[in-house]
Formats: sequence, C-alpha cells, structure tokens
Amino acid sequence: MDGIASDVAVGVKRSSDELLSGSLYNSPNSSVTANGSDSKKLRVEDSMDSPPSRVIHIRKLPNEVSETEVIALGLPFGKVTNILMLKGKNQAFLELGTEEAAVTMVNYYTAVTPQVRNVPVFIQYSNHKELKTDSALNQRAQAVLQAVSAVQEGGSPSSAAGESVLTPAPSPVLRIIIDNMFYPVTLDVLQQIFSKFGTVMKIITFTKNNQFQALLQFSDPVNAQQAKLSLDGQNIYNSCCTLRIDFSKLVNLNVKYNNDKSRDYTRPELPAGDGQPPVDPSVAATLSKDSTSLLGAISPLSAAAAAAAAAGRVALSGHSSPGGVLLVSNLNEEMVTPQSLFTLFGVYGDVQRVKILYNKKDSALIQMSDGNQAQLAMSHLNGQKMYGKIIRVTLSKHQTVQLPREGLDDQGLTKDFTSSPLHRFKKPGSKNFQNIFPPSATLHLSNIPENVTEEDLRLLFSNSGGTVKAFKFFQDRKMALLQMSTVEEAIQALIDLHNYDMGRGHRLRVSFSKSTI
Repeated sequence: MDGIASDVAVGVKRSSDELLSGSLYNSPNSSVTANGSDSKKLRVEDSMDSPPSRVIHIRKLPNEVSETEVIALGLPFGKVTNILMLKGKNQAFLELGTEEAAVTMVNYYTAVTPQVRNVPVFIQYSNHKELKTDSALNQRAQAVLQAVSAVQEGGSPSSAAGESVLTPAPSPVLRIIIDNMFYPVTLDVLQQIFSKFGTVMKIITFTKNNQFQALLQFSDPVNAQQAKLSLDGQNIYNSCCTLRIDFSKLVNLNVKYNNDKSRDYTRPELPAGDGQPPVDPSVAATLSKDSTSLLGAISPLSAAAAAAAAAGRVALSGHSSPGGVLLVSNLNEEMVTPQSLFTLFGVYGDVQRVKILYNKKDSALIQMSDGNQAQLAMSHLNGQKMYGKIIRVTLSKHQTVQLPREGLDDQGLTKDFTSSPLHRFKKPGSKNFQNIFPPSATLHLSNIPENVTEEDLRLLFSNSGGTVKAFKFFQDRKMALLQMSTVEEAIQALIDLHNYDMGRGHRLRVSFSKSTI
C-alpha cells in the first residue's frame, strides 16, 4: 500500500503533468487564478530544489472524486484555506493555512502513499504561493470548504444553492477497523487519536474475522462526522495500522466493564470484569505518553517508536518489513561523508552500510536494519537541510548496498557499519525507541561528565558553526537540553558532536528533543 511506484509518487519535483490549461493562468504574483477565460498554459520549473509552498498540487485523482475527499487529504495537517478542483484533468489544488502544514503534509505522504477511493494519488508542492479562485466558478468547492471548516470549529455544516453539502451524521458511534496492523493498537491509543475531535464517551474493542475492530462513541454526532472525514484511510503509525471508519447502526454503546478491551469514560466506577485488574490511567503512558498521535504534529513515527518499544520490536506478522535501503539525493557533495550520513540517519535506525555514488556524488544509498527503520528515517529526514542543501529521501529499489570488490579503491565512498558500537537500537525494547523525534532546534544531551559546565557545552556547540540560544541542565547534570537557533544548525551539531569524547571515558550522546527551553 505504501510502496512508491514509478508513476505514482510523492515529492516536490514538478513535471510536465503540471502544465495545465483552460481554467488557469499564471498571474504575475505567482498565484493560481481560476477565471475560465484564459487558455495560457502554466510553465512549471522541473526542479528538485523548488521551495515548499502552502499550495499543494494533487494529480491522478479518481473520476467523480468529491471536494470533501480532496479536502480530507489536508485536514490532518492543519487548516485548509482554499481548494480548486480540475475534474476534467483529475487534478486539484489545495491551499493550507501555513507553509509548515504543507511541508508536514508532503513529508508524511512521502512515506505513506496517499489514497482516495483506494486509488494512489500524486501529491507535490505547487510552484504557486496562493490560490485565487473566482467564487462564481468555484462556488461548490468553496461551500464544501466552508462546511468542513464549520465542522472543524465545532459549528454546523453549511449548504450552498439549497443543496446539503455534508449530510448530518447518522450516529455518534463509529465502527473502526484496523488494516495492516503491524504494531499493537490499544484502546488508549484510539482514545488519544479520536479525542482530538471531541469528547470520547465509550470504546469497545474486539476481534472479528481476524481483524482488530472497535466501536467508539462521541458525545456529539458532529464530532463523529469530523473524525470520520479526517481519519478514514489514514495510518496511525507509519505505513501500517490503517483506519477504516464507518458510522455504526448503533446510537449508544452499552459498556459493562472498564478494562483494556472496553471503557466507559462517563462511569469510572465500573468493574474490570473477567478477572482483569482495573485499568490504571497511567497505563496509557506505555504507548501514548511520549508518542505524537496521527493528528498531533503529524509525526506518526514517534508513536510507532513507542509501540515498537512496547512490543519488544517484534512485528505482529513475525518478520521485519523488507525494503531497508534508502536513496538520498541533493546532498552537498563537497561536505557529505559516509560517517555524517551514518550519524544523522542513525538517529532513526541502525545504519548498516552507506555508499556515496561514485558518478553522482550528490546521491547516496543507505542500508538500514529493516524496512521499518527506513520508513522512520525517510519520514523524518526528507526535506530537511543538511550542509546547506534540502535533501530528498526515498525508498530505493535495491535490497542491499554492495561493498566494493576486494582490492578496489572507491575513495572511501562506501563504508560498512554493520558492527558499529554506535548503533542506538541494538537492544530490543531499548528506551531509545521511545525517544525518536523529528529534527528540531532543541537537542537532548546525555552522558555528560560531572566536571563539564554549561559554558563548556555552549562553547563546544557554538564551535560547530551555530548559535546556542538556550541551555538547561537536568537535575543530575548528566543530561541537558541545548537549543540552537535553527533546525539546520541542530542537525549539523548532532552530526559533529554525537559520540564526542568529553574525557574520562565519557562519550557525549546527542539526539533531537520534542521539548523547548
């Protein structure tokens, strides 16, 4: 489902498919304007280095796709502020409220192939910075957008031209089926995700036809409708645990026990039943305390990491996911080394081998321990800046990285890290699985010797070429948080200083933090 096919992919590369005509023209201020009268074609730069935009271009949409279905692609990432449908071309433009939301959306769908009506679609940045739409020609799309916005903000859906855009939700109860359940999904994980949309009153989980399913009741049918619109077809964790959501015929759930299979949040006094101990609210922390849920900052891999730790890194299917080789392009060939790639990608998995391509030194192949770690690294590092260049990370068709033939000098471009002592995830259930976060300006430092001061660390990290904005020791002074001025500076500092020799046998440990100072 999540494989990246040659003709259905996600990224920022613009192609000839984006040469549109008819209802669009290229306005002087680089906005997309729909007026239906100009037949000039848009000229689009074919460039991997094109800057992100809050306007997303969606192609290869299925016939008769609705505006609501297109808007739903963007909803989990933030407010959708405009939409332009090109149904004759099976395309659409979606404008998000912020560029950050658009970057998050493209990065997420790089790892998880977006689907509409079970058809893979192509998502990329538009070269336009905003959408300008003629309200008369785009009336229905605007009405749908207003209706969805009303639901998002807790209001009532609106209608246009006397036509109901969003029909009232038939029930406050949703029926949820989890497909491709690679990591365990608990009742608490479901509560965490769905409570983003309103008050979750009751949940019942069960297995039917060898599938994990749940019934979940909201306090208001509108919340159920909003959750279904936003979450149906999304993955809880990267590349797995796909939500299939329908309205239940039930309008009220009868929960008899509060345990790990069922919960009535309105009646905490219910017994555990079936000989199970009562559920301690702190149990939720096992999977969800440190995890970022699907609709948090859309970093589902943090949750996947926590789940992997709880599951002892054993996949339910009994084997690891294939496809552990990544292709990294647009590297700074003057600066990049196998060691720097090992260190950065090693934050998200155990790097086995790195090969910088001999005839294309701005590209490299990186072999991770398994496909899960490859997905993890791709989701977090695609679109990040390394040595001044925005790198692109995709899955490679190769299954392994070949070492050079014996006696052949490849100028140090290939390195085998299989037996490296610096692998972070060698131990099943390691706490490192619970501390995987996207690149951020704030770094977590550990293994700090007693005699090292704040001034020492500030100087050390300033020498890596950045500016230290804030610093905070933990109580025992063996760990600290250090904030650089930008994410790029933090990435550089991590590459330079992870495993730095602090003396007395102490090697500094550096990772990204979800905290701010």
